[in-house]
Amino acid sequence: MSKIAEKVAELARPVVEEEGCRLWDVEFVREAGERYLRLYIDKAGGVSIDDCERISRRLDPLLDEADPIPESYVFEVSSAGAERVLKRPSDFEEFIGSFVEVKLYQPVNGRKAVVGTLEGYEADGTVILSAGGKTERFAKSQVAQVRLHITI
Repeated sequence: MSKIAEKVAELARPVVEEEGCRLWDVEFVREAGERYLRLYIDKAGGVSIDDCERISRRLDPLLDEADPIPESYVFEVSSAGAERVLKRPSDFEEFIGSFVEVKLYQPVNGRKAVVGTLEGYEADGTVILSAGGKTERFAKSQVAQVRLHITI
């Protein structure tokens, strides 16, 4: 997490929690020439547009006052989503036993993406996945992204 994202997370977390949600992630990115500050929130039973709106309205003046970002940006609050990205060890621990998609930087056994059940996550960043009847281990250096995977 960038320094700006960390500062915003510290500022946002109490507000998000007061609104009955949990702060999933904060990102500060450049897209199509513009800067975006995005807060991703989560709560049991799902996040509504009203949750996002309330949190956005409460945080907007706090961000203006604290001024953690010296340039102009677009501020968004949204749900972490059903197919959210897992980043932190706590994310992986929470979703052990869940169906995930692991995207790889380079193909392994001819595949750049593997879908299976998350079996574990080790301190060194190794992702352990059960797929196709076998257990596979992917080193942190191999993994581009891990996200929850919903099947229909």
